[in-house]
Order: sequence, then structure tokens, then C-alpha cells
Amino acid sequence: MPAKTDLPGVAELLEAAVTAVGGTRREGQDAMVQAVRAALSSGEHLAVQAGTGTGKSLAYLVPAIHHAIAKDTSVVVSTATIALQRQLVDRDLPKLAKALRPLLGRAPTFAILKGRRNYLCLHKLHGPDDVDPADELFDPFAISAMGRAVKRLHDWADTTEKGDRDELVPGVTDAVWRQVSVTARECLGAAKCPVGDDCFAEKARAEAGKADIVVTNHALLAIDALEGRPVLPEHDVVVVDEAHELVDRVTGVATAELTSGMVATAARRLGKLVDQSVADRLAEAGEGLAMVLEDQPVGRWDTLPPSAGAVLSAVRDAAASCRTSLGSERREDPEAAAGRKLAQAALEEVATTAVRVLDTFAEADPAKRRDVVWLGEQGPDGSRHRVLRAAPLWVGGLLRERLFGRSTVVLTSATLALGGNFDALARQWGLPPSAVADAQTDPVPDPDAPKWSGMDVGSPFAHARSGILYVAKRLPPPGRDGLPPSYLDEIAGLVEAAGGRTLGLFSSMRAAKQATEALRGKLDTPLLCQGDDSTMQLVKRFAEDEATSLFGTLSLWQGVDVPGPSLSCVIIDRIPFPRPDDPLVAARQRATDARGGNGFLQVSATHAALLLAQGAGRLLRGMDDRGVVAILDSRIATARYGGFLRASLPPFWQTDDREKVHAALRRLRGA
Repeated sequence: MPAKTDLPGVAELLEAAVTAVGGTRREGQDAMVQAVRAALSSGEHLAVQAGTGTGKSLAYLVPAIHHAIAKDTSVVVSTATIALQRQLVDRDLPKLAKALRPLLGRAPTFAILKGRRNYLCLHKLHGPDDVDPADELFDPFAISAMGRAVKRLHDWADTTEKGDRDELVPGVTDAVWRQVSVTARECLGAAKCPVGDDCFAEKARAEAGKADIVVTNHALLAIDALEGRPVLPEHDVVVVDEAHELVDRVTGVATAELTSGMVATAARRLGKLVDQSVADRLAEAGEGLAMVLEDQPVGRWDTLPPSAGAVLSAVRDAAASCRTSLGSERREDPEAAAGRKLAQAALEEVATTAVRVLDTFAEADPAKRRDVVWLGEQGPDGSRHRVLRAAPLWVGGLLRERLFGRSTVVLTSATLALGGNFDALARQWGLPPSAVADAQTDPVPDPDAPKWSGMDVGSPFAHARSGILYVAKRLPPPGRDGLPPSYLDEIAGLVEAAGGRTLGLFSSMRAAKQATEALRGKLDTPLLCQGDDSTMQLVKRFAEDEATSLFGTLSLWQGVDVPGPSLSCVIIDRIPFPRPDDPLVAARQRATDARGGNGFLQVSATHAALLLAQGAGRLLRGMDDRGVVAILDSRIATARYGGFLRASLPPFWQTDDREKVHAALRRLRGA
């Protein structure tokens, strides 16, 4: 094995890697490899926009492997989607390890690591049943169905090697999986657990601790950075792929929820561990919470309703009494210890959220509050009940301190440069503006601000020759009453000219269904709509039949990869601004305005620009692809913010001439 100082350079390693995966070297890929290598050497953070087809996975994996072996450390690679995790672990990294072994003297090692909840807990699996009646609403059929599903998990436990939920096919519902898994707070710990030596989660962590490359997700990265309990192995470099999703995923992890059902569950679990009168006090506070939340309107709370303040204080105080009565950990058998741990976890979640909401309103000025509080109507499992939520107004400060302040970070995606530069996303990440923007807005830059640079390595696609951006300027701006007839006529004309082969990206499910119902009987080509089948099956049918079109909403904007002639036209019905009644978006806009910024541009328009760029990116997925991106919302051409949005899109040839677009689509269909 060569000495670490004698390792081959990243250019030589990249050559071997590209050959191994059957690809060809690309100028953008070469530039990205060298930029990542320089960042890892200097410790300066790097943001890289790398268009589809650049080969960005290899461009960061090669220098990451070089760094890990040279420094005898681990590099964490974080992704937003399971699909990319699986691509890295099942396809890219095995090929890389085989290709680089002769050059490095050993095969680079890699592992995938997820949150503890994603692994089967053997202790809970073989412990007493803990079906929460609230999960099944006392439905005997549902409970028996859960029993059958749990029985299947028992059988699977005898054969699985990793206990990873994603390897269970077909899968099970969240309610079922909760019966055989624990959160980090509920876990006894390997030292105290009677089956700790066989724990799947501990085995995954041990494997990750020895790996050069650890593949994880943005949520676990956020937990590791924000919650003060390290779950990832020691590392000095983090690569964030799909970095455009980072802020939303971190916000999700940092958002707390409180429901009356959560309080009832905590009281039920405490019932056998504390004096019944103490547990009853918590249960009564939960009942009071249920009544108060039902009486309050859904939406953001700018002030704390007096009745809510009283009942949250009751929950807080009752939880404190339960905590005192429960006492500290003691020597007890594993079953009792597990019950205590479950009760403690449920109690802490209830108590900390109640305190967090009360503390939020201790600050009178909403612009100075760290959290935004609102009342929602739907839980994370889709059930219809009142949920009180508290989310951070901004996560940039957390990321700056606990991610960028601790590791060298490389952020990459096909869409990072919005409006022509990286500043919109850098601001959300907690990074300072670029040097040019900084000189314009603040002539005295912050000397303690993290150092970073951004680069766009381009795309192998010749966008101006391969794609047309058509803006339907003559259409009226979209309204609130669904798609007007002129929009439906425009969509029909585009689909007919393309001979099907159209992906319709709509801002709402209502609009997608309206267009489908209006056009199914009118078009001569098949038309699918999201919801007709699983999204994966619909995309498969769309890709396999060139004449088929597919209409849908949010998940299709980012989740469709269909190279070839099956996709020649992408239709976007309207600029995908966030809902104006979204409590977090509205609060962030207001806070930005209060600081003298442009809240609409920095929050709503940035959100829309990201989605537009992602949606337009569905068109060109292969080197031979050609087609049209049609935006029906005329505001992108006429509104003041339109230039920012257009500058965020790939550099297609632009036109507002409908006949030219139809003729181009007919030529493509004929070819």
C-alpha cells in the first residue's frame, strides 16, 4: 500500500473512475473535481451548480475518497432522496471501490447510515405489544391487520441481515413500523439492552464508523448537527448533494409538534410508573389542550391566546410533576427499563414543546422571535386532527454555527444559482453574500463569516440548441378559480402538437385533475394523472409509451427522470409560489421586510425559482433529448420579478410565438 503522501492525484483517480462506470470525461466534471479537491485542502466551503449529465456524483466522490484515505478519516455524503442514496451505495460506490483499488492500494470502504427509527429493534419486536389505541381508533379490523403485519415482521426478522426498513418489500405502514422500532430517545442503549450485541442500528453505526464514505440523509445530518447527540462518525468534511433541499429538511427536523393525543400517550405510558393521580393530572391537561385547540382557528399565532397559554402551562407543570415522580434511572429488568424509556421519551417531547411555545411568546416583538407557532389541521400521518407546531423562523444561524462551523462543506445540485448567482441560497444557509453583493450592501464585511465560493460548472447539454422556453404571454394571469378555458386550449394544443409525450407540472392537484378531466376525452393520445396509480408506476408507463402524457403536481417537479422521446414537452401551468397562507413563509417574509429586505423576492420568489428550475430540468435528461418547456403564466414575462425567475432557468432559446413552438414539436414528433 503506498504511503498516504504518495497517493495518486484526483485527476488520475477520476480517469479510472470514469472508465469503470463506462462514461466519458466532461469539462464540467473535471472543473468540479479540482474545485472540490481545492476546497478540501483549504477548508473553504464550496457551492457547485452542476447540470444534469455533468457526472457530479463522481466529481465529489473521487476527491472525497482521496481526502478520507489521505487523512484517515470519514467523509459524510448527505442526500435528500432515498433514490440517490441507493444509486450511490448500490451502483456508484461499488464500481468506484473496484476501479480505485489498484491505484490506492486498498478498496475504499463505504456505508449507509439512517436514523435509528429506520432499523428493526429486536428488543421491542420480542417485547410486549404496545399498540396505541389512538393509532387504530379501536377498529378491530385495523388492529387485526396490524397483528398480521407485525407477524410478517417477525418472520422477516429471522432472515434480514441489516434490519433496514427500506429492504422490506412490500413495506408496512408507519403505525405498524412503530411497533417494532424505537427513536433514539426511546432506545435503552446497547450496554443496557439484552439484545444490544445484535442491534441492527448499532451494527450500522459501527460499520459507518470504519468507512471512508458514509452516505446519509439531510434529516440525520440535521439531527447530528442540531440536537447535540452525535449520530454520525467523526468527520471533517460533509458533501451535501441535492443541496437545494437542505433548508427545508433541516427546518422539518427542527419543527416541534404537540397534540392532545401525544399528551394522552405520555400519560398512558406513565400510568404504571408514577402515582396514578400524577399521571391523571397530565391526562386532564391533555383533555384541556384538545378542547382549546378545537376552539382556535387554524393558522399562525402572532399572540398567544389566553386559553392556550393556560392549558400549555398546565401541560408543562403536569409534565414537570411526572418527571419528578418518575425519578432518575434505576436498576431494573430490561422490560421495566424499556417501559420507563418509552414513557420518558413521550414525556420529554410533550414537555419541551409546551415550554418552547410558551417561551416563544415571552418575546413581544414577532420579528425578534426565534420560532414561528401555528395551528394546523393535519398530522404527519395524514390524520385530521389539530396539531400545534413550532418551527424556527430561520435555520441559517444553526447551519452556520453547527454545520459550517464544524466541517468543510461542499454543497452541490443542478439548481443552486438563482437569479444568476448563489446569494439567494447562501443567505438561507447562513453564509454571507458573495464578494460582489457584499460590496454593494455592506462595505464592512463580517470578519468571522465563513469563507465560501460558488461556481457553475455548466452542463454538457447545449440548451439553446436543444430546448425552447415558450412563455404564453397572450394568456391572462392565472386566477383563483381553476384553469380558465384559454389555459386548457393552450395545453391541448401543445399535447396534440407533441403527439402526447408531455409532462404537465401543475401548482395544485386540483389543477392537474381539472386538466385531466377536461382533456381526456378531447385528446387522441393517452393521458395519465397523478393519483391514478403509484407515482413510480405512472412514471414507468409514461416512459414506456411515447404517445402517453402524464399530469401531476409537486413530486413530479423533482422526481421524474425520463430521457428519450417519451418526454418532449414540459408544461408548467403557473409560477409555483408558496401558498400565501403558509404560516412559516408569511412569517419569514414579514421578518425580512422588517430588516429592510424584500421579503417577497427573498422568500416566495426564491422558492418559486427553485421549483421552476427543477421542473424545467425534467426536459433534457439525455444528450440527444430535444423539446419545449412551456410556461403558461404570463407574469414570468410581465412582472418585475420575472427577470429573476427567468435567470434561474436553463438557458433555452426563448419565444412567445405559439405557432413556432407547435411547428417545432411536430418536427420532433416526425423525427
